[in-house]
Amino acid sequence: MTSFRSVRLAKRPTGLPSADTWSIDTQELPELAPGEFAIAIEQISLDPAMRGWLDDRPSYLPPVEIGAIMRAGSLGKIMESKNSRFPVGSQVVGNFGATEIAISNGQGARIFNPELAPASTFLGALGMTGMTAYFGFFELGKPRAGDVVVVSAAAGAVGSIVGQLAKINGCTVIGIAGGKEKCDYVTKELGFDLCLDYKQDTSMRKQLGEALKQLGAKGVDIYFDNVGGEILNANLAYLSFGARVVICGAISQYNATEITPGPSNYMNLLVKRASMKGFLVFDYESEFSVAQRRIGTWLAQGKITAPETIISGDITEFPATLNRLFSGDNIGKLTLKIN
Repeated sequence: MTSFRSVRLAKRPTGLPSADTWSIDTQELPELAPGEFAIAIEQISLDPAMRGWLDDRPSYLPPVEIGAIMRAGSLGKIMESKNSRFPVGSQVVGNFGATEIAISNGQGARIFNPELAPASTFLGALGMTGMTAYFGFFELGKPRAGDVVVVSAAAGAVGSIVGQLAKINGCTVIGIAGGKEKCDYVTKELGFDLCLDYKQDTSMRKQLGEALKQLGAKGVDIYFDNVGGEILNANLAYLSFGARVVICGAISQYNATEITPGPSNYMNLLVKRASMKGFLVFDYESEFSVAQRRIGTWLAQGKITAPETIISGDITEFPATLNRLFSGDNIGKLTLKIN
């Protein structure tokens, strides 16, 4: 018999998930039913949205149940199959969870060709990360050449792609990231025009005002928000007429133990006739293939870099790797590579 380990939710966390949030269990691989196949998981995606899935409250997806395998995007190789559409040896990506072996009936699974790009890219720039950046920026941001675009969490998985999409489309791009190392990466490697360090003592509102003045810009045309909190509030203060604010995430609030106050500068949306709208990438699933082809072309042409932080280890490294997202201890897409 083949045994494997999985990460399960043991209790709902308060604030940052801790060791007792999780349990690691071992089980035997059962006999596959007709239409099923088993995947040896090779890489697991770590995403800020995972923190929200741990809370028992209404959201766009039901919370992970206590005792259930942690929900996660992952990829691997089919090791056993009773499904002719998914033969043994195929590489597949899907929401298989935080586990060493997953069983699937093919729903939501997709075969990919690792010769086209490194496997991790299919969790990142060619996966949900890239789709989130693409549809959030183009469908809600509605960019025009010459727009001033501000992106928070600019060194992160989504923000790093958004800023590069903006540059491809003739925009001026200001990133916001934590620390000199990340800010240097954002400007020197990803090609953003400026990057503001939120860890500096100077307030974000003052930094942003000075940056706009340096660029000779009248205001922020598109703000792509991955952070929320004071950084969102600062950008609302500098909106241009008809600006678009894209709400993708709010990582600064995910581990908050108290209700976070709403932005005080929201009335600028009225004054500047601006819009602020949230979105879910799943709403654009029927159009993923178009976005993947376009991003794939830009990757091949060298117009987009897909930064990654890949942590090698076993399945027991999942809890600590997840918490790297909230300490800012990663650049680009974060994945756990199962040894």
